[in-house]
Amino acid sequence: MARIELLSWEHARAHASPIRFRVFVEEQGVPREIELDEQDAVSLHALAFEGETPVATGRLLPDGHIGRMAVLPAWRGRGIGALLLESLIAKAKERGDAQVALSAQVHAVAFYRAHGFVTEGDEYLEAGIRHQAMRRSL
Repeated sequence: MARIELLSWEHARAHASPIRFRVFVEEQGVPREIELDEQDAVSLHALAFEGETPVATGRLLPDGHIGRMAVLPAWRGRGIGALLLESLIAKAKERGDAQVALSAQVHAVAFYRAHGFVTEGDEYLEAGIRHQAMRRSL
């Protein structure tokens, strides 16, 4: 079973950046220059490890938004994304957030619904990919 670590960007960057570039830039075509942003430095980052291998990442912003959820292709379908998401939700709840929100890629809406998120508004394009705003009360 995957081990989840919650880290500052300073401690997560070396493992999280390659995962995000592999999934978002190489696989999905997100422009490299927008993948890392100013929110990284102020966010809490979750990393999933299988043994010593980093296989997934996500982040929790100070305002309660969850984002940059990425699981390496070889590790998908094993429940790692769910563990990562639930770790970020638990941290948000622990720090007193009333809710969490995210911008889900449309293909992942069912995944987030299964974790208690509801859709809000219409779909929209972000980095050339269809997204849906979602929210969950804590």
